Amino acid sequence: MWPFNRKGPSGFSSSSTAEEVTAGIDATGLTAIVTGASSGIGSETARVLALRGAHVVMGVRNLTAAKQVQQSILKDNPSAKLDAMELDLSSMESVKKFASQYKSSGRPLNILINNAGIMACPFTLSKDNIELQFATNHIGHFLLTNLLLDTMKKTSRQSKREGRIVNVSSEAHRFTYSEGIRFDKINDESSYHSWRAYGQSKLANILHANQLTTLLKEDGADITANSLHPGTIATNLFRHMGVANGIVNAIGRLVLKNVQQGAATTCYVALHPQVKGVSGKYFSDSNLSKTTSHGTDADLAKKLWDFSMNLIK
Repeated sequence: MWPFNRKGPSGFSSSSTAEEVTAGIDATGLTAIVTGASSGIGSETARVLALRGAHVVMGVRNLTAAKQVQQSILKDNPSAKLDAMELDLSSMESVKKFASQYKSSGRPLNILINNAGIMACPFTLSKDNIELQFATNHIGHFLLTNLLLDTMKKTSRQSKREGRIVNVSSEAHRFTYSEGIRFDKINDESSYHSWRAYGQSKLANILHANQLTTLLKEDGADITANSLHPGTIATNLFRHMGVANGIVNAIGRLVLKNVQQGAATTCYVALHPQVKGVSGKYFSDSNLSKTTSHGTDADLAKKLWDFSMNLIK
């Protein structure tokens, strides 16, 4: 089915599934948050992590959809540990509420998977007056990570197990605006381009993980932060695409990854022993990959960090 399935150094390829890349891994005792876990690769990531024994907390906008996913997983795996909590990443208030509720639950946190996202939508401002793709794909996850970092540090210290932060980015980071991140034009509707704005938000995911790596190392925390491209998958991300959405649905099964393959790299980076101690890297098809020069620009990563901190104040 998949024509480019040559295995990389990890032993996996673009056609490897999430179950295949985690075969034999015991995640019992680990607690993971997966954002956007009510559909697509998010729900498959939650399913496979639970299958391997992790306690999975699904951060979702739609609790009804999440409950259906939960029931479906429990039907096949009655011992799965799954919870759903409301989380709207386009709203800082919602992110703060989620983090507060999570912390007050007293749960540990070993793995944070920043997966949720929107793609190429028409120009819209979030509730916090930030362009919606940048707000949802980057700022919401940036704030969530910041709010939960102390919990992750405490968990890694007490459990003596490495914590992992996983940002689901995209090869679309290659098609951002020429300057990478438009700090002075984030909300400029007149020059807004839906695809470039998506690329900008996905570049931000990579830079976020990179700068986080620098800060975690300085802090001596046993936590890694990486980013990845899941592959091009036929999911509801294409819902704003009109004709393209129809094409994706029609030919997707022939040329795109299915959801099981799409969730593989996320699950690999979150659980695989090969990734132990690896941080500030970008993965694709469950192997190390390369970003654009913007994606390895340390000054740009630092500037984005400061810019983002200012936005979440």
